[in-house]
Amino acid sequence: MFIRRKKPWEIPEREAVPEEVYLGRRRFLREAGYLSLGSLMLSGAGVGIFGLFEGDKKEDIIKLPRTPTSGLYPVKRNLIYTLDRPITDEIEAASYNNFYEFTTGKDVWKHVKAFKARPWTIEITGLVEKPRTYDIDELIRKVALEERLYRHRCVEAWAMAVPWTGFPMRELLKISRPLSSAKFVRMSAFMNPDWASGQRTRLWQPWPYEEGLTMEEAASELTFLATGIYGHELPAQHGAPMRLVVPWKYGFKSIKSIVRIEFTDRRPQTFWNTLNPEEYGFTSNIDPDDRMQRWPQKTEKMIGTGELRKTILYNGYGEHVAAIYK
Repeated sequence: MFIRRKKPWEIPEREAVPEEVYLGRRRFLREAGYLSLGSLMLSGAGVGIFGLFEGDKKEDIIKLPRTPTSGLYPVKRNLIYTLDRPITDEIEAASYNNFYEFTTGKDVWKHVKAFKARPWTIEITGLVEKPRTYDIDELIRKVALEERLYRHRCVEAWAMAVPWTGFPMRELLKISRPLSSAKFVRMSAFMNPDWASGQRTRLWQPWPYEEGLTMEEAASELTFLATGIYGHELPAQHGAPMRLVVPWKYGFKSIKSIVRIEFTDRRPQTFWNTLNPEEYGFTSNIDPDDRMQRWPQKTEKMIGTGELRKTILYNGYGEHVAAIYK
């Protein structure tokens, strides 16, 4: 039997997921008889619900697709974007994720086996001069890929430092040419219950996952559409084949596995803001003075090391984005 050793930087399950999801799952496990000490010890059913077991291997955790654009990685690093901390270990970053389409636990890599990143298309639509649906590999070849080192901060008060590969969203704006009437960008993730058990079982949640930015935010030099990580293509748990990265915002704003980007004159209804607007604001910039009952934001704990650091307004990217909010 594998024994899971809790990492010092892990947070309790009740703090890692929305309260209504956590309580619902705990109720299910209790009714199923899995929350007694005896059943946990003997069956192992609850011991390894989240995180790594001893014996897990890198090739099991990080499964990379072979695609028509695999040969483009790794790419040159943009040295403008630097870090004040070490890059998070790749295995730690790949085994501690949020991806609610698949699971409310952090062991997303165990739940993405049915996911397929090819074929994949990205629809560009709405208030644009050039609406179009792109094959993902066609879009990747159309832009200049670069690597950027970004800090990544979850609303649950844990953090990573990640080398992303991709392209600035402003490049997509140049290609699609939004109209002056476009004030917001709405992004939608995939919808496929055959792949994603969360979409199949949590029917009360507003699937597909959607997120949004203002046009000013979308045009920021920091706003990044990532297609790779750690020098290779994105594995499924990181949001393959393309995801958003907005490093001055809490991680839930960085929508994964995008299939549609719409330019609109109305503020989008987003996934977490719809479920719990008091804790998940539309803007959701990282702020040490945020008053959240479950997640005090004054400090953040680094994944992999457990180092406790002070939270910085805008995650330290204020010189790039603060002017947007004046």
